[in-house]
Amino acid sequence: MNKPAVMIGVGEVLWDILPTGRVLGGAPANFAYMTNVLGDQGIVASRVGSDDLGREACTVMQQLGLTIDYVQQDEGNATGTAVVSIGPGGQPTFLIKELVAWDSLQWSPDWEELSARADVVCFGSLAQRSPMSASTIERFLKNVPKTGLRICDANLRQSYYSNEVLRRSFQHADIVKLNEEELGRVASLLALGNGGEQVLAKRLLAEFDLRLVCITRADRGSVLVSHAETVEHAGFRVKVEDAVGAGDAFTACLAHHYWRGRSLKETSEAANRFAAWVATQRGATPPISPDQLQNILAGFVLH
Repeated sequence: MNKPAVMIGVGEVLWDILPTGRVLGGAPANFAYMTNVLGDQGIVASRVGSDDLGREACTVMQQLGLTIDYVQQDEGNATGTAVVSIGPGGQPTFLIKELVAWDSLQWSPDWEELSARADVVCFGSLAQRSPMSASTIERFLKNVPKTGLRICDANLRQSYYSNEVLRRSFQHADIVKLNEEELGRVASLLALGNGGEQVLAKRLLAEFDLRLVCITRADRGSVLVSHAETVEHAGFRVKVEDAVGAGDAFTACLAHHYWRGRSLKETSEAANRFAAWVATQRGATPPISPDQLQNILAGFVLH
């Protein structure tokens, strides 16, 4: 499958307020941007306020090459923001504003049309913190064709997740992606028992009839676990600017290669390279030229 896939990030769009300034973020938007960079058709399905930040978010998305046709406007709620603190190793922590536009995602004819032609949909737990948005996202996922690929990139933030949200999300997913710290929290919440990463991943695969579980380990790489094989990657040591968006870049690359039927080994190598490069940049949506992308994935600019 060499034609561009329709890859949709559904959920939150927000402004990440970094120590160095404000940049557009939100995992679904980051995912959509990165899939565009990789040559697919990345689309954001989200909601912003009818305010200055919302208008600026739409302008920036268009500048990044993303359509805003499926970004809803909210007259009553503000555009989302998250204050980001950068800790050791460039790892971010987030303080996310509540009761914002993306907490009121609405099912619409436009979203029905979009979900019905999706090749890949990426979603997480954060945008499901409100019952309204959770219901809309579930409806979106149910309307995806049977041939579509649903990726749950859990993105556990603050206290905005629960046993119920995780179970429902995993039941609608084909692939689940977690970082190593999230895996422990998920194992506890879902009573998966004790065991190492691969043991817990196998339990997730079985319990939710998944195709693949991906566990990321920051600069120590990742492990991909399917029913047939397990592929580990040691990762790349790079000079980290901030790790905001690195996980979303990993997910986008995973989706790009997995949808095309590439091997898990090839998929893992590319996803780790791409994520490592994004960690060397400021913010989650750094500009990337086609030549630069080719060099990144070939390993010429990782140092």
